Amino acid sequence: MLVIKWHGHACFEILDVKGRSLVIDPHDGRSIGIKPPEARADAVLITHDHFDHNAYQKVLKEGGEVYDMKTGKFNVLGYEVFGLRTYHDKSKGRRRGEVVVYRISIEGLNIVHLGDLGYIPPDEELRALTPVDILMIPVGGTFTIDAREALQLSEKLMPKVVIPMHYWVEGVNLPLAPISDFLKIITTRKISKLESNVWEVSKDTIPSDVVVVFKLM
Repeated sequence: MLVIKWHGHACFEILDVKGRSLVIDPHDGRSIGIKPPEARADAVLITHDHFDHNAYQKVLKEGGEVYDMKTGKFNVLGYEVFGLRTYHDKSKGRRRGEVVVYRISIEGLNIVHLGDLGYIPPDEELRALTPVDILMIPVGGTFTIDAREALQLSEKLMPKVVIPMHYWVEGVNLPLAPISDFLKIITTRKISKLESNVWEVSKDTIPSDVVVVFKLM
């Protein structure tokens, strides 16, 4: 059983069956108006070097590993990770630079984290990320794809579970759209709103056609 925790913004923590912690895109909390992640990471993946995604010092254990915009196939904590370089904007990175999106194959599940993806990549690039069981996708716009683009991209990747991220919540000081903008247009999936920032899932229990919305604690 995997434990997935949302620490706000684009920061997720994945705990494997051995209790090892993989954190993706940690922020420092203060800079964006929410509390910092409460995690002790054995490894950290960074999708791009912006302040709200690369604060690995806040979460990394002594001796832990940091993978900063690493591309291609590589191993993290014994699991296969694939990094695909793409763009933070619709101008091939000229405005906001590049991002690396990650597919993590862990405990029989393929988890894709899209970081601050700013456009919809061509189909041939998207195929490299499939199949997708769990898709962590930005929906708040301004700096990333917006709700409608997130819907379009989720329909292309066809994950079992969509986890929206990088949207406005109370306290966030960035000009992002709220989660409601996304939920009101994704009508073909069941919406599952959690009562906490923690979700447990395995390859045997994963639902299909669901949007899982975490509650920031």
